[in-house]
Amino acid sequence: MNVMEFELPAALEAGEPPEARGLARDQVRLMTTWRHEDAVRHLRFDGLGDVLQEGDVVVINTSGTLKAALPATRRSAEKDLVDYAIHLSTRLPADLWLVEVRLPEGHGSRPFPHACAGDVFDLPGGAAAALHAPYRREAGADPTAPACGSRLWVASVFLPVASPTWDGYLETHGAPIRYGYARGAWPAEAYQTVFATEPGSAELPSAGRAFTPALITALVARGVQVAPLVLHTGVSSPEEHEPPYEEHYRVPAATARMVTAARRDDRRVIAVGTTVLRALETVTDERGETHPGEGWTRLVITPDRQIRSIDGLLTGLHEPKASHLAILEALCGRRHLEVAYRAALAEGYLWHEFGDLHLIL
Repeated sequence: MNVMEFELPAALEAGEPPEARGLARDQVRLMTTWRHEDAVRHLRFDGLGDVLQEGDVVVINTSGTLKAALPATRRSAEKDLVDYAIHLSTRLPADLWLVEVRLPEGHGSRPFPHACAGDVFDLPGGAAAALHAPYRREAGADPTAPACGSRLWVASVFLPVASPTWDGYLETHGAPIRYGYARGAWPAEAYQTVFATEPGSAELPSAGRAFTPALITALVARGVQVAPLVLHTGVSSPEEHEPPYEEHYRVPAATARMVTAARRDDRRVIAVGTTVLRALETVTDERGETHPGEGWTRLVITPDRQIRSIDGLLTGLHEPKASHLAILEALCGRRHLEVAYRAALAEGYLWHEFGDLHLIL
């Protein structure tokens, strides 16, 4: 099996939250694998305490998910009104945004590859989005040619005067970002973790979704430490497997101290999600010491770069060719990743943000 090229059966795409399948949040499945032995154990997520131990530090992302999908319209060349979707990905300095233009489809949307610089889209409530430039223009492109066909755009998004705050506007007019595998228009609450405190992510930091207050309390009672940080995630768009781009993060001093102390004491540090890993790796030096920090990370984690900050990773199951698989390979190696994904496929684990989870130790 080539873990970057495997086929994901449609039956293994979780199109609804576990609650819609008659399960509690923490009753999704948990595949735990030990990278040094290639061992695999199948659990339910509420049994997480059976594989964690006293002294472990579990680092969580407290970024909350925005209602970042907005309906939009624009006149065609024939003056017909065409429906679109605008996904707000990342809020940039100078009141700019990274946005993605898409076409509505079912409960989700699909890519729209024909947007061009200068296009203006009407948004609900009198707002508008104006595309300025591609986020990444292809190397060698003619600088005098019209800029068209990008997936992500640097854009201005103008709010109506009656909506002075982004939070209020998105709460009223936005919806969670959903993709083609969604089998329902699930509410915003389905796309939040229980420890979300600071809105800012375009999409759910999904590795943390299965935690419940009761489970967190039980882990703390067993001596597991929980440390927070923030990384606001942008759009992932599973149709395009690109390397991650700049995202805003904040690692508090207390979290940095807990992570460094655990590594010095030979205790395990476990990141809940690749977002947490990216933030920690950004502020961890070559000696393995983690520092507090805040800013924009451009770090791309690949197998060519040694992981310095963690000993374990809780993550979802990722699509073929997804850049997240390179992050996992950097932690556990290609062979172990293939062992794990072969087991997940054989056992019928579910993919995507409402699916099952994988703990690598």
